[in-house]
Amino acid sequence: MMLRNTFKPAKTPSDVKMHSLLLEALFLTFAHRKESGAMSLMVSISGIRGIVGETLTPETAVKYAAAYAEYSKRGTIILGRDGRVTGKNIGHIVSSTLLQMGCDVVALGICPTPTVALAVTSKKAAGGISITASHNPMQWNGLKFFASTGLFLDAEENRALWAIADGTKPSYVPWDKQGKHFADPDFIDEHIKNVLSLPYIDAPAVRKRKFKVVVDCVNAGGAIIVPNLLRQLGCEVLEMYCKDSGIFPHTPEPLPENLTELASRVRTENADLGIAVDPDADRLVLINEKGESIGEEYTLACVVDFVLGKQSKSPQGSKLPPVVVNLSTTRAIDDIASKYKVDLIRTAVGEINVAKKMKEVWAVIGGEGNGGVILPASHIGRDALVGIGLLLQQLTEFGGTLSELKRSLPQYSIIKGKVDLGSLNPDRLLKNLAERYRGKAEVTTIDGLKLDFPTSWVHLRKSNTEPIIRIIAEAPGKSEANDLVKQFTSEILSR
Repeated sequence: MMLRNTFKPAKTPSDVKMHSLLLEALFLTFAHRKESGAMSLMVSISGIRGIVGETLTPETAVKYAAAYAEYSKRGTIILGRDGRVTGKNIGHIVSSTLLQMGCDVVALGICPTPTVALAVTSKKAAGGISITASHNPMQWNGLKFFASTGLFLDAEENRALWAIADGTKPSYVPWDKQGKHFADPDFIDEHIKNVLSLPYIDAPAVRKRKFKVVVDCVNAGGAIIVPNLLRQLGCEVLEMYCKDSGIFPHTPEPLPENLTELASRVRTENADLGIAVDPDADRLVLINEKGESIGEEYTLACVVDFVLGKQSKSPQGSKLPPVVVNLSTTRAIDDIASKYKVDLIRTAVGEINVAKKMKEVWAVIGGEGNGGVILPASHIGRDALVGIGLLLQQLTEFGGTLSELKRSLPQYSIIKGKVDLGSLNPDRLLKNLAERYRGKAEVTTIDGLKLDFPTSWVHLRKSNTEPIIRIIAEAPGKSEANDLVKQFTSEILSR
């Protein structure tokens, strides 16, 4: 890992904690090397990810940045990073490579991934790169690639990029044709303006509510922009880990087990709600006024209900466009769509799959059940800031608490698990399970294996970002969903 010059003398308990977290990251990296050897770089529809200094090296960054410059026809590229301690160094490598390939580079600095997406379309750039490993631990980093549309590269576009990366040597331009570098750290303000100007949001009305909000930005991409947005919406903001140090104070994926400190702070401060985002701030998770997570699935359920309610009141004279979500998203969305007589379309997991379908069918709202809200009125990509704006407006109009708002929606429980692949052949495994359950459940195989039962479902799929099989199960009750996860974990391990 690139941790040189990161350690400074520990003067406070916070310093000691940060030092221990860095040492833990180092230990995990070296333990991984010792126990399992070097793993492969993760190359998928989600971009590339690896452990810095092991699978994500300077040579790797140059290889893919040069290929992306060629793929983008050496046009202007937007560059942003999520604040990880290794992001600055990788950013220099990527930026220098793009410049030497003849691309102009607009560097946003530390910002959310959706800010990069917004900048690509706003500045009419040829593409964009977000330097992030999303929810992966500190020792990881990666590159996410955008098309000129502001969408991530899809499967076909990624294959074209990989072919360039694997098949050609970089063709650098002469010294007098190299690109120009422009810094634009203030573009985060444009992102905030974009959210405040959305047709669903009445900022003066939200300001009158004077919400008290505790926010945990895990010292990463949302650390500056999220508190700024909340303050512009009139909130009293209590910051937790809102420095852009890139040193994660806890496991960065915004799951309930990683947000106990945030939950406790909401209770002790008598706050209206807590907000957590992942390192690149495209996922939003909410803690209610009791210090309880409402579940990342219900971030999307709340805003879908809100937006469809608004749309149903507008004089359109025809059926509303469909809602689009992925296969792993809660059935609560089905119920909400049915309430407004709107069709629901499900896609393979992956933001680009949902976004492309939303664009195709002119959906007004959609997303993924991991806290990923997509509102085309802003841009067609997951965006925690958009989710925050919509949720606060919804709470303002609802008039009650966040726990009451969740209770007003259809109630389901989702349990998630995962199984390390090891020597398992995941494709063969899922094919065998599909055959076993055909006739016992509705079988969907567009993305791994989803089995729909009358009152529950389970979805098994290879992760795009980790060498695991994810198991997601949903049922009306937590116990039933948990039993499904246990059942299919056992079935996988017994193969």
